[in-house]
Amino acid sequence: MPVAMDPLTLALVFATFFFAAFLKGTAGLGFATTCLGIMAAFLDVRQAIPLVIIPSVLSNALVMIDAGGFLPILRRFRFMLLATLPGLFVGLWLLGGSSSATPRLVLGAAMFLYGGWGLWGGTLQLVQRPLLDTAVGLVTGAVNGLTGSQIMPILPYLMSLDITKDQLVQAINTSFTLSSVIMLVGLNRLGLVSMEVLAVSVAGLVPVFLGILVGSKVRHRLPEPAYRRVVFALIGVLGLGLILRAFL
Repeated sequence: MPVAMDPLTLALVFATFFFAAFLKGTAGLGFATTCLGIMAAFLDVRQAIPLVIIPSVLSNALVMIDAGGFLPILRRFRFMLLATLPGLFVGLWLLGGSSSATPRLVLGAAMFLYGGWGLWGGTLQLVQRPLLDTAVGLVTGAVNGLTGSQIMPILPYLMSLDITKDQLVQAINTSFTLSSVIMLVGLNRLGLVSMEVLAVSVAGLVPVFLGILVGSKVRHRLPEPAYRRVVFALIGVLGLGLILRAFL
């Protein structure tokens, strides 16, 4: 069940919203994953995931609408998007029945792999196949349902395909948006969503908007490749910290 938050915890939540949005604005990196990785240091992951849902849904939906080409992407990646659904159900089932250490461990592993992949900077060349789409959708959904993180392994997979930047943006945000809506319903069924959680999540839109605004202004003054490496390293270190904490 959701737990009431004291003023200090609320302040930390809003500060995390701002910082994660700032990174999103400067480097374009995953808001939800960064947010959850930080919140997991002072909240149970099951308490943190619902807080991130509304800002995540809104930001992803806006990007999805702006990118255009929704129906062609929906047809092209239908196997991946459909496979996400059973993966989400499995992840939510595990979330509802596990201790806090399990989602923290998986979230830490996802962040560590994401940070390492970003620092590696290499590229893979894969050919899209229905079976591969299905496997990626299942694993992404399961990780998302258990941890709230939506980027692994779907983002590296999509970036390895021969698609345009606009198609990549539309595909990733379509997946994020659909998954976030289902997550909100699933979390409510698990009893992890309350009016207080929704109120904090909606109020979090303010620091999220400010963080993205400030981050976008800073982005134009920094050498982006070097800055992105620093952010990827930070995400990797946060992930490693969560892994160690889960075992300790």
